[in-house]
Amino acid sequence: MKMKKPILLSTPHIGDRELEFVKEAFDTNWIAPVGPHIDAFEEEFCQVTGANYAAALASGTAALHLALQLVGIERGDEVFCSTLTFAASANPIVYLGAKPVFIDSDRTSWNMNPELLQEALEKRARIGKLPKAVIVVHLYGQSADIDPILKACNQYDIPLIEDAAEALGATYKGRSPGTFGRIGIYSFNGNKIITTSGGGMLVSPEEQLVAKARFLATQARDPAPHYQHSEIGYNYRLSNVSAGIGRGQLRVLKERVASRQRNFRSYASTLGILPGIEFMPEANYGCATRWLTCLTIDPKAFGADREQVRLALAAQQIESRPVWKPLHLQPVFAECECFGGAVAENLFTQGLCLPSGSNLTDQDLERVIDEIIAVHYVSRKTEPLLIF
Repeated sequence: MKMKKPILLSTPHIGDRELEFVKEAFDTNWIAPVGPHIDAFEEEFCQVTGANYAAALASGTAALHLALQLVGIERGDEVFCSTLTFAASANPIVYLGAKPVFIDSDRTSWNMNPELLQEALEKRARIGKLPKAVIVVHLYGQSADIDPILKACNQYDIPLIEDAAEALGATYKGRSPGTFGRIGIYSFNGNKIITTSGGGMLVSPEEQLVAKARFLATQARDPAPHYQHSEIGYNYRLSNVSAGIGRGQLRVLKERVASRQRNFRSYASTLGILPGIEFMPEANYGCATRWLTCLTIDPKAFGADREQVRLALAAQQIESRPVWKPLHLQPVFAECECFGGAVAENLFTQGLCLPSGSNLTDQDLERVIDEIIAVHYVSRKTEPLLIF
């Protein structure tokens, strides 16, 4: 029996321009960690996002680690963080000996609930135990509601760090998420909207912060003819070759976003008519990229739960994934405080991420849609509608 082609969740989508820049790096022997592609990538990234200054780094996690260090996080401090996100959003807090405190999501955007953040800060202010920073995560290609979050942070003079790893290409009131707080970070991991195979970017309106990030990312080497170090540094700089890939990817960012939005529309127009299916809403304050198309499944209305759908897709060589397990439910963060949590827990229980790569074909989308429709009608023991 012929095996069906696997359909993966979100794969890299590489074109011709990336190879041109990589070939240039090879032709000029700029294979070392630094080189002209890095400078150009940082400048072009600022042009695309509207950021003032940028440092290209080895990963989004490295960028977040440096961001926390740059705003002064030390051992024993607390940092507020979105709970509905990947563990990498909170792990760097622990790297520095600090402790995460988690904030629940809202239903409007699935991102950090601004009202809950305000309440949490007010409670902490009354007992003199404010966090030293807030990390807001822009989830699945959609910006959080930044204005009230930033207002709450400014009220208590708390630096806001934006984890925009999943939100490059999105907008909030016409601006790029990641450019509102004191520091923003992005990821170019292989599954993101654009990729450098692995990499990240740190941005800030403060030139000195970005200069310090570059210094720390290159082993904190002092300006001396010999190797001298007055601070502990890291090997966090992006390579010149990877930056070349990033430059090529930046040139097709709009097309990649449009392809993922098209995936969402295909799913929503077909699966959205099924009972019990609801898609991640798009907040009215911005434009989501639909990096991943996410939906929730009410098992009573749909006839099967999220896990049954996921397993049925897997049996057909189709990769899907549950929505992020909230960090306050993760064993490694079991002792951390969380404000709220019920919304994120419900989204995790019912939420599923569908294949969303910008290189999916119409046939790929039809296969995914047909399988989900089949699960519904088999569970209901009724004849399926013909969607296509």
